[in-house]
Amino acid sequence: MSSGLTRRRGGGGGGGGAGADDENGESSRVASPVPKAGASRDTGGPETSYESGENGHKIAFDPRDISESAERSKQPKLTLMEEVLLLGLKDKQGYLSFWNDNISYALRGCIVIELAFRGRVSMQKDSSRRRFPLADRVIEVIDDTLTGEVLLDEALKLMKGSEKMSVSSWIDLMSGETWNLMKIGYQLKQVRERLAKGLVDKGILRTEKRNFLLFDMATHPVADGGAKEEIRRRVRNVLTQRTVVLPASQFLPENLEFKYIRTIAMVCAAYAANVLENALATLGHEARERAFAQVDELLAEYSQWPFGKRTGGASGVGANLGQVVGEEVSNGKDKELQLEVVAACLSVFTRLDSLL
Repeated sequence: MSSGLTRRRGGGGGGGGAGADDENGESSRVASPVPKAGASRDTGGPETSYESGENGHKIAFDPRDISESAERSKQPKLTLMEEVLLLGLKDKQGYLSFWNDNISYALRGCIVIELAFRGRVSMQKDSSRRRFPLADRVIEVIDDTLTGEVLLDEALKLMKGSEKMSVSSWIDLMSGETWNLMKIGYQLKQVRERLAKGLVDKGILRTEKRNFLLFDMATHPVADGGAKEEIRRRVRNVLTQRTVVLPASQFLPENLEFKYIRTIAMVCAAYAANVLENALATLGHEARERAFAQVDELLAEYSQWPFGKRTGGASGVGANLGQVVGEEVSNGKDKELQLEVVAACLSVFTRLDSLL
């Protein structure tokens, strides 16, 4: 089954190191568009509140810090973007492959998916939307509460202060794929480097300086190999096991909503970003081919809404996925418009090569 993606075997990554993000290679930030009049740039609450300390003095705090901490406690330690980037990074060298054109675009798609999983965006509730392909349906912000993840919050503010646009339009604009100079400010800059620095803050990577002939570049070798190995195991679990069981961990909490759908989205995003090979390096040739056939099927099934019916993939791999995903969808009936956004992003991934 063809997904429209080119299967590159180089264990890819980005077109340069983690700091060489974005097509124009610029390190300067482009100012975000000015929000419309009346658009709030915060969560609507006071920026500073006070509580009484033991000695009677007032203690100042920002309520947004408390809400962000509560948000983090309910979410996996790593975002989808960080997991995909981590799969692409060379463990010891700390940079991405120089021969990959897809990862920047795929990471922007992961940002939209992550916002949907966190209940920040959804498809616009309009029955006429079904006349349009998934990727061309309009999404809207349904909760502008900050997540505590810098890139997610930056994208959320862009969406909140902008006209409503489709899934494919947002991924294009955040990737800088536009001829409209009025919208060039929507591009998210230095995404790979910022994600890598976030992983340094979380103790997964460390920062080093590496000399590349004419220039020095910051690299980010893996500091916590257990985190990357957990992601690899999860990928192999989904793509090689007849019965897929995802054990709870700090990277996938037991009570996490849409645990299986999130993992499928991560696997498909890694495939679209040309970094999936890195998780399958320990498999034999035939096993790798079966794994790629399996992810082709997953991408076809979950890039439509409602998700495609599944009775078992290649050689019966993942035979229970249809059931567990069906249970997750049934338990989240009120969030179907958010899952529709996830399916729309995966549909964009199926035609990624033709967009670049």
